[in-house]
Amino acid sequence: MTPDQIVFFVKQYGFPIVSSVGMGYFVYFIYRFVTLKLMPVIGETNGILVSLIDRIRMLDNDMIRLQQKVSVLLQMQDEENVRKIQIGDTKNSKS
Repeated sequence: MTPDQIVFFVKQYGFPIVSSVGMGYFVYFIYRFVTLKLMPVIGETNGILVSLIDRIRMLDNDMIRLQQKVSVLLQMQDEENVRKIQIGDTKNSKS
């Protein structure tokens, strides 16, 4: 649409009518853009987000299991050290 056509429509119908039609087209354009372009991308992104959350949960569970294993190993090592100290004390007391 050329500027001359816009001026013609403003002279014939008035500025409020022409601007209302322009805003109506703008709303229609935004609605079509959102429904045709953004909604599919948002749906795809939502699926990716769900899969990433699942992976994070799996990693968190793995971290908890590993932390438990490390705790058990450290506890066993401490018990072994205490046992060695006790054995060393009994040998020293017999001598």
